[in-house]
Amino acid sequence: MKFYNSRGPNPRMVRMFMAEKGIDIPKVEIDLLAGENRREPYTTKVNPAGQCPALELDDGTVIAEITAICEYLDEIKKDTPSLIGDTPAERANTRMWTRRIDLNIIEPGANGFRFSEGLKLFENRVRCIPEAAEGLKATARDKLAWLDGLMGAKPFVAGNKISMADVLLFSFIDFMANVKQPLDPANKNIGAWFERMKARPSAAA
Repeated sequence: MKFYNSRGPNPRMVRMFMAEKGIDIPKVEIDLLAGENRREPYTTKVNPAGQCPALELDDGTVIAEITAICEYLDEIKKDTPSLIGDTPAERANTRMWTRRIDLNIIEPGANGFRFSEGLKLFENRVRCIPEAAEGLKATARDKLAWLDGLMGAKPFVAGNKISMADVLLFSFIDFMANVKQPLDPANKNIGAWFERMKARPSAAA
């Protein structure tokens, strides 16, 4: 297998997931800043969506989209604890929280960055809506506060053990803090959770 890697929170999420699972896959570095992911041969041979990361299997099949990659890796690596779940109910719970985080926090927060601080990088790559940036950032903040209230004393987002939802949220909260969207200190439950996640060896991936 080959892992098409680059800078940014999406590849980092998968690298952290692989570290948690004890998986090491050879990496092919893609120059995101130079737009290597947005032109041939990447768009014709790897991912027509022009996004990173991507996982190429031994038979040449390419899997893109970070949650799809992680679910595949979780299924093939059975000798380490699953980060999706061991039962249908656990897997459904993980996928529910992963989707909530993706739609409610990551998408608005990431687009808020793309449409403002990241505008010069993204304006010729995707449709940007600069006037929507501040509202999108506010949406992400609102949903982080909502999640903070639901977290309570739970050690992890989906319950008592780490899951894909935690890896996804951590990677993006850490990224957003570096693009002028820091976590509100009032979100004490998520703040404590973030520090626990940051202390895990996989956070260095």
